[in-house]
Amino acid sequence: MTMKRLINDPYDVVEEMVEGYVKAHDRYVKMCDLEEAQGRVVVAKDAGTKDKVGVVIGGGSGHEPLFIGYVGENFADGVVIGNINTSPSPDPCYAAAKAVDNGKGVIYLYGNYAGDVMNFDMGAEKADEEDDIRVETVLVTDDVVSSENIPDRRGIAGDFFVFKAAGAKAAMGADLDAVVAAASKCNDNTRSMGVAMSSATLPSKGGPIFDMEDGDMEIGMGIHGEPGVRRGKIEPADAVIDEIMDPILKDLPYEAGDEVYVLVNSLGATPVLDLHICYRRVAQILEEKGIKVHRALVGPFACSMDMAGMSVTLCKLDDELKELLDYPCDTPYFTQVK
Repeated sequence: MTMKRLINDPYDVVEEMVEGYVKAHDRYVKMCDLEEAQGRVVVAKDAGTKDKVGVVIGGGSGHEPLFIGYVGENFADGVVIGNINTSPSPDPCYAAAKAVDNGKGVIYLYGNYAGDVMNFDMGAEKADEEDDIRVETVLVTDDVVSSENIPDRRGIAGDFFVFKAAGAKAAMGADLDAVVAAASKCNDNTRSMGVAMSSATLPSKGGPIFDMEDGDMEIGMGIHGEPGVRRGKIEPADAVIDEIMDPILKDLPYEAGDEVYVLVNSLGATPVLDLHICYRRVAQILEEKGIKVHRALVGPFACSMDMAGMSVTLCKLDDELKELLDYPCDTPYFTQVK
């Protein structure tokens, strides 16, 4: 598999991406100028100036628009950026907390991966010890097939809903405990599962991260290429969605009478045309089950560079979550209006 990417030095891709991103979206964001940020923290233009809880998201690069695309008005206040598929370092995690704090405390939100947990925890400890900033964490654990034990699951596209809920709750003026509770509730009611049909290509390697035969797919693969539950030949969209939706619906479970927010997400290379064919089947299944769709999002929200594949996420709603996910926001890669 030949790498078809428009880059310069493969070891400079993250720095050059961040530089280009900040220049392109300078009405929303700016670089954090703290020394500890190490050029890996981007914050909202008004970060740290509002009388609210600070919201920090982050993780490895390569998943754009996750995480960097969701910093802006009433969403995240800052993002910490790691290398490709690699957790950020502790000092930038600390710098992000310091940059967005305005005396109300800070919430860290990110997918449940060991490196992220270790380094964000170290950043939180430093923020507490050196600046008396209270930092709380909510880990996203929406990937239903990654573990039978929910706290051990990894976070994938469900990150988007959890980040959105926390950002809205903070924007409403809630205290840190209430923001943590809202993010936790959203995570508890969110489930995802995906399918991959190719590897992403890694710039530093000049080729694919893992081997996959042309014409194959892997059900349940993670966004870094973590093993799924079954590999076989690519099947029609309806059959793939049927296989994905069954474990999602059973896991919470989602039941007749529920109302859900749906995300059909591209992993990078799967076209919007294909995604809508997939959403068509998702909607049919939900209708058959008596589950109402409140809203649907279809597109690239949490990618894996140029991986061919997609995922489905359902977030079960109550009145609070509906209000939070519908709350107005404005970021480079997601704008919500009433």
